[in-house]
Amino acid sequence: MIIPSILSRGVGASSSFSRNLAVGASTTTTISNGFWRWWWGMGGGSRMWMSNLPEDAVYGGPKEQTLSSGRTTLNHLRQKYYRGQPITMVTAYDYPSAVHVDNAGIDICLVGDSASMVVHGHDTTLPITLDEMLVHCRAVFRGAQRPLLVGDLPFGSYETDNTKAVDSAVRLLKEGGMDAIKLEGGAPSRITAARAIVDTGIAVMGHVGLTPQAISVLGGFRPQGKNRASALKVVETALALQEAGCFSVVLECVPGPVAAATTAALQIPTIGIGAGPFCSGQVLVYHDLLGMMQHPHHAKVTPKFCKQFGHVGDAINRALLEYKEEVENKTFPSVVHSPYKIRSNDMDEFLIELEKRGLSAASSAAAAAVDDLK
Repeated sequence: MIIPSILSRGVGASSSFSRNLAVGASTTTTISNGFWRWWWGMGGGSRMWMSNLPEDAVYGGPKEQTLSSGRTTLNHLRQKYYRGQPITMVTAYDYPSAVHVDNAGIDICLVGDSASMVVHGHDTTLPITLDEMLVHCRAVFRGAQRPLLVGDLPFGSYETDNTKAVDSAVRLLKEGGMDAIKLEGGAPSRITAARAIVDTGIAVMGHVGLTPQAISVLGGFRPQGKNRASALKVVETALALQEAGCFSVVLECVPGPVAAATTAALQIPTIGIGAGPFCSGQVLVYHDLLGMMQHPHHAKVTPKFCKQFGHVGDAINRALLEYKEEVENKTFPSVVHSPYKIRSNDMDEFLIELEKRGLSAASSAAAAAVDDLK
């Protein structure tokens, strides 16, 4: 990539830190944070904003999409980010929820490994496999036409080596229909995995703060960033994920001021979940925000920070009880819900054939049903 000579002049010298950008094979140019923000805002660089839809492609590939004509791209998210417009993200796991997310015009649909808890009933996200995640990804892909689709790499699918990480990410795109993947940051091996996946040409969303896949070392689902060392680790890990090439970072369960500091330190969007109002966007789980689940299992895994924008679970429970009562008192199905008819002459012949076969009770039942359904 050819870098303009202006990079060497230190534009935006008021920044408190600078970055090194490798130019060609050997030249290193120091550019300030102020210019860095301008450079990415102008669409520069090849790593942070690697899009699922090529821009200025040198081949006769797909044309740039607009929100009215196709799926949301990283370019659309970048434009919202630099205009200061909040980015919306919802975690969904199946076709019906994906259709709802699509209809609402949500920017990003995350197929999260939290399906392990919300859909499969486990107490943690650890049990879900890559093959199970692919089933959820394919269902969401069929239902959501507009949002950028991001699939979670589940625990055990990327930590051991970069080759495995890349292979898992490739499967989410090729077999699952995803546009990008998400992985939890923290350990150096995970940062390295993120870089390897980006270098393969796959867009990566990072995740810091409470990282549910690490509950074994965190001691449970505990908020992070509540002391000086932990708060600095949140910021530093987010910066490391940015340097690895992530296009966005999820901040989960951290104090608002820590999220604000992290958002200000980065030149990529932060997506908050239980991280206060200072992030570039927000994400909630479909079932949580709708108030869908009333079961005791779900009650214990529904986070404190979640606002219920609906009470769908109550409506579901009422509908199921009403269905049960109407079946038991035989008011459902009524004539209205028994739409299929047999022609009268065929009915007469049917009754005759039943009688010939010695099925008198069946014949009488069929004749009575004709009268009842009139």
